[in-house]
Amino acid sequence: MRVVIADDAPLIREGVARLLAENGVDVVDQVGDADAALASVRDLRPDVALVDIRMPPTHTDEGLRAAREIRSRYPDTAVLVLSQHLESDYALQLVEEKPERVGYLMKERVGRVEQLLDAVQRVAAGECVVDRAVVDELLARRRRVDPVEELTSREREIIALMAEGRSNQGICRALWLSPKTVETHIRGAFAKLGIKEAPEDNRRVLAVLAYLRR
Repeated sequence: MRVVIADDAPLIREGVARLLAENGVDVVDQVGDADAALASVRDLRPDVALVDIRMPPTHTDEGLRAAREIRSRYPDTAVLVLSQHLESDYALQLVEEKPERVGYLMKERVGRVEQLLDAVQRVAAGECVVDRAVVDELLARRRRVDPVEELTSREREIIALMAEGRSNQGICRALWLSPKTVETHIRGAFAKLGIKEAPEDNRRVLAVLAYLRR
């Protein structure tokens, strides 16, 4: 298997290259920026390109953009993106476009040679590899329920009218509801939004803000 490594940190480049070489992988090039990575893949057509997300000149998403270009222009080269920080949105962008021959791995896994080799071999074989940390983060996001989504349609209507500055009496007239019914819905909305006991005006403002931020 032939591999190109793109990382602006020489120690990481050399360390990854040594680990791979010691395990029978042919590291055909090592480069330090996204443009060099594209040129290397173009000229050498490796089986896999290992690309750091953050590279010169801005150290933001140059590596990610290079990875996407490699996948578009050189589909026979699999791409394994390495990241120092957990950036699950980047991982999703990379995987959702074409979920094969691609991977996203945290750099902390690089020292665990079995995990690194497994990821390289799997993307080369056409699989999609996503670091467990990304999966955990995405699952945690799904568990974080937006309280506004818990509101009933009537509770939403009432808070929308609050946002227009209407009093309880004005809400009663707009929705043809009794004062007691409106108060019940408001209490229910406050409870779902986690708005604790406070002066009535403050609670109304907090409820409107929660609604508008959705």
